[in-house]
Amino acid sequence: MIRVYLVEDQALVRGAVAALLGLDENIQVIGQAENGKVALAEIPKCKPDIVLTDIEMPELSGIELAEKLAIEKSESRIVIMTTFSKAGYIRRSLDAGVKGVILKEASSDSLILALKKVMSGHKVIDPELVLSALDDRDPLTEKERASLKLAAEGLKTQMIAAKLYLSEGTVRNYLSEAISKLNASNRIDAARIAKRKGWL
Repeated sequence: MIRVYLVEDQALVRGAVAALLGLDENIQVIGQAENGKVALAEIPKCKPDIVLTDIEMPELSGIELAEKLAIEKSESRIVIMTTFSKAGYIRRSLDAGVKGVILKEASSDSLILALKKVMSGHKVIDPELVLSALDDRDPLTEKERASLKLAAEGLKTQMIAAKLYLSEGTVRNYLSEAISKLNASNRIDAARIAKRKGWL
């Protein structure tokens, strides 16, 4: 029996996926959450075999959830569902130790087969996503990405520096580097470009 924990912010989608998975006698949905933050608190308690998560969610994204579970050395395998074929998402997902990335448009049979393959030790990445990932490399460092993400939320340099425990000058340097690397006109433009490519 494959024990799956499902993370998806849209209740209708979450219910539909849970129902589909429940049709397979070898899969059991043991828990559900509407965002990564809730899931992060519950996963260590129920220890699922697989965490099946959306990417774009409030509070904590699917990739951020995977990154945090990796730090906690969770034994749960992470599989990400996405409607976005953004190259940056694939690369960041793989860097976070994700075992599978599949498109939400995939059939229920494909999803179930992917979970079974991951459970047997394989990595499963949708071919369409692999091709897009090969075409585009993320030039941002972790610090540049963190600074840009906070800038995109409307925070000023002083607040970004406080949140990241850095000096204002260092934050300005990170933002300047990010703007330069992305050929952007300013920090907001840089954040927009990075989001579009899936790097934020």
